[in-house]
Amino acid sequence: MNFEILFVLLGLAGMLAALIMDKMRPGIVLLSVVVLFMVAGIISPKQMVAGFSNRGMITVALLFLVSEGVRQSGALTTIVKKLFPDKTTTVTKAQLRVLPIVSAFSAFLNNTPVVVIFAPIIKHWSKKVGLSCTKFLIPLSYATILGGLCTLIGTSTNLVIHGMMIDRGFEGLKMFDLAYIGIPITIVGILFIILTSKKLLPAERPDNFEEEEADAAMESGQHIVEVVLASRFPGLKRKLKNFDFKRRYGAEIKEIRQGGQIITENLGEVRLQEGDTLVLLADDAFTRAWGDSSVFLMITNGKDIPTRFVPAWKKWTAFALLLIMIIGATIGELPFTQERFPNVKLDMFFFASVTAVVMAWLKLFPPKKYTKYISWDILITIACAFAISSAMEESGLAALIAEFIKNVSGSLGAWGALALLYFVTLIITELITNNAAAALAFPLALETASKFGVDPMPFFIAICIAASAGFATPIGYQTNLIVQGAGNYKFTDFMKIGIPMDLIVMILSIILIPLIWPFTPTV
Repeated sequence: MNFEILFVLLGLAGMLAALIMDKMRPGIVLLSVVVLFMVAGIISPKQMVAGFSNRGMITVALLFLVSEGVRQSGALTTIVKKLFPDKTTTVTKAQLRVLPIVSAFSAFLNNTPVVVIFAPIIKHWSKKVGLSCTKFLIPLSYATILGGLCTLIGTSTNLVIHGMMIDRGFEGLKMFDLAYIGIPITIVGILFIILTSKKLLPAERPDNFEEEEADAAMESGQHIVEVVLASRFPGLKRKLKNFDFKRRYGAEIKEIRQGGQIITENLGEVRLQEGDTLVLLADDAFTRAWGDSSVFLMITNGKDIPTRFVPAWKKWTAFALLLIMIIGATIGELPFTQERFPNVKLDMFFFASVTAVVMAWLKLFPPKKYTKYISWDILITIACAFAISSAMEESGLAALIAEFIKNVSGSLGAWGALALLYFVTLIITELITNNAAAALAFPLALETASKFGVDPMPFFIAICIAASAGFATPIGYQTNLIVQGAGNYKFTDFMKIGIPMDLIVMILSIILIPLIWPFTPTV
């Protein structure tokens, strides 16, 4: 083991430790490691910044704007409200009606806005029909994750792998390549949720906020508001007593739900974290001011869902633009289209760029505030992921680990290596973040395929699925964090249903991937 391998290995170990401790945002952690690798001469300045100009990374940024345009048009909210029956129903019937639609939406939209739209509506509806919202919120998050496995744009991880493939001279993923594996997984996953969630998910835990106090607040013109802290909330990592929430936002915190715990005493000592749910006492001015903010991911007053009037033409236009983007990118991948337009690459990057700009000019989202709708930390994480991948290859660490994977696989060969790579990627994504997991796994996939002398495509598909399918922990995926506080879930609630989900998806993937993408020997 030479100096470069040891240096990169220690750097990555430090990165994983920092991400698990969650002292800083993932973007700055990865950026720090990348700068360290550049200073050590393992990667060049050009390699360090290459990810910031990658088409996959920029496509992710554009899709944030497209998703926001659809969300603010109100089109999705209108459809969602019609999904839920007004009369009494059962958990199974309601899940069977809602979860497939959720997965379909999340296959083409960013998962977070889908959950942000659905979650408050589910909470209000479930209370109205006398069902426990805890039977729906984790399934909601899982359904969005499953849907994201079905298309190139379903999750940022798929676009990261796509961008890395193109950087290495491969063709990249087409819009529906992942559907061959994603759709069977989604069907089986939803069936598992419907059949087991009644037993594996907890009953709704009673609110500590008394009904009498809530009624008294209503009489004084105030009401109960629940907000989920987003990554842009300025008080993250600070104790509440050092952050004057009431002065800044005009609302009083009555309860904090953090990590499955409900905190009502000594609130000043609580250090606020991303994904915390705050139960507030606020008036209508708070909802008007912060109902469409990037500071809070979800707002509901527990009585009704605040909506604003949006012209009907905006709803139809948003959906039409989304369909044109999807159909255009799909047709643009066909050989016939590529022959007719040899000088223009009509891919997802092309159509996402056009769609985002048209939405801005039509003011489907406020063009003066477009930067607030982009998660810059995710983009920095993705851009740095490319540099980390280069460092692993340049140092020889990826080849060393690939040789170890080959030796451990033994008589199982490439199939065993695929299973091992999937498992390692899954563990990393459960502990840290999906894009960082993809960054670490991609060079391993490439080198492992090279060791066996086979096409790397099965390994690329495996890490696409493994890096996105994190069900067992609330930190494995941002949508899990959102619903954790909204549903008063404990960490163990995710493990009870999430570990079986992880195993089901893993087994299906390991069986199906080599059948769809065989281990074809390379020439």
